[in-house]
Amino acid sequence: MYQKILIPVENSGADETILGHIRPLARMTGASLVLMHVADGWVARNYERFNLAESEEMLEDRVYLDRLAVELRGEGFEVETILALGEPSDEIIKAAALYEVDLIAMSTHGHRFISDLLYGSTADKVRHIVDIPVLLLKAAR
Repeated sequence: MYQKILIPVENSGADETILGHIRPLARMTGASLVLMHVADGWVARNYERFNLAESEEMLEDRVYLDRLAVELRGEGFEVETILALGEPSDEIIKAAALYEVDLIAMSTHGHRFISDLLYGSTADKVRHIVDIPVLLLKAAR
């Protein structure tokens, strides 16, 4: 069924919602996990263009990804990590193709109504463009 699952995480409590759901699914299918965080602050968006040093945000995100990976490996999962820089939806779509995943599993917040109307949510952009299943779970409050 699923061999490789991409899990965009945001370094917040919402991550436990999706990880709690994916753990049993990945165990059942034997899937490996690709944990991804997209740093989207000013430095992250202009990192290569201006040859900048990593921001505190980026450094914290790396530590967070590494901590999650160690935890999941300790539970027996095969895990890769990606710290991408830029627009979250674009980077998630690129990573799905590059890593040849067969499922994207992400949490949503469902509370940015005006922003979602004007710009669209990350989840909506991803699910409309990729040709693989996208599992969306509303984050616990």
